[in-house]
Amino acid sequence: MSVGNEDLLTGAQAPVAEPATAATTPGAGSAPGPGPGRRARALPYLLILPSVVAFAGLLGYPLYQVVRISFLKLDLAELIQRRTVFRGLANYRTVFADSFFWSTLVRTVVFTAVCVALTMVLATLVALLLDRLGRLMRLLVSVSLVLAWAMPALTATVVWQWLFDTQFGVVNWVLTRTGAGDFTNHSWFATGLSTFAIIVLIIVWQAIPFVGLTLYAGLTAIPRELYDAIRVDGAGAWRTFRSLIFPTLRPLFMVTAFLSIIWDFKVFTQIWLVRHGGPDRQTVTLGIYAYLEGIAGSHFGRAAAISMVMVVMLVLALTLYIRNMLRTQEDL
Repeated sequence: MSVGNEDLLTGAQAPVAEPATAATTPGAGSAPGPGPGRRARALPYLLILPSVVAFAGLLGYPLYQVVRISFLKLDLAELIQRRTVFRGLANYRTVFADSFFWSTLVRTVVFTAVCVALTMVLATLVALLLDRLGRLMRLLVSVSLVLAWAMPALTATVVWQWLFDTQFGVVNWVLTRTGAGDFTNHSWFATGLSTFAIIVLIIVWQAIPFVGLTLYAGLTAIPRELYDAIRVDGAGAWRTFRSLIFPTLRPLFMVTAFLSIIWDFKVFTQIWLVRHGGPDRQTVTLGIYAYLEGIAGSHFGRAAAISMVMVVMLVLALTLYIRNMLRTQEDL
């Protein structure tokens, strides 16, 4: 007879297996260890940690020093004697009380706006041209743009100065030979307006390649079917740009425009090399003004205060840019 039958005859009950409880579960009662989910969440922060540390060291510490110096009286005498004289907001009050600072601020804003506007318009036209050209001509134009962009600012400025030279300039020679007028020994650097026009030309000439190639890369991502569809609806070139190209590339336009604002607002090399802020300080921008006060005038506290004004203005521009980017993402 089987065991099960004997149990039935004797009335004994077979043992029933008890379900496993939390107490008998392996590892129960111990503290939960870091699971794979927690490691996966922490991994991105660990990956960007070296970049954050490098960013804080390369940018955070110098910015802290500029802020600290802007509250000090640090002229040549204090620098030689290694003395620290705390002045509080006196440097800022001195800068804000100077009428030349406000004229320089307005000049810098206007100069930046003109450079950015010309760069964006001309770079957009270059991108549209690249999109229409054949393969060989597109390659030649792209190589020319890259070479212009790769040219050092010092070299480019010297070349443009030679083109507009008073005695041996190519521009004066061409204008005179074509009958545009007598430009013999004409000085393009005699007035602040003409000097600024040449500086704007230099900066825009070197900014167009990057912006133009970036926008052209965005144009290549637009499907050709969309162009065909909007042309079927009877759209011309302007309506195609307004209704298709600009809305599609709007984030790219915003990025390149904001980068141009940063570059043009703090430009120094081209302005300084052309006429050192002349003639009669008519081409002095905030970057040149900070250099004249600090390195040239040995008023390092005031120069730091001017630099902090530039930083605050760029931060405000960055805030507006981020808000517009967030609105654009919400619209998309």
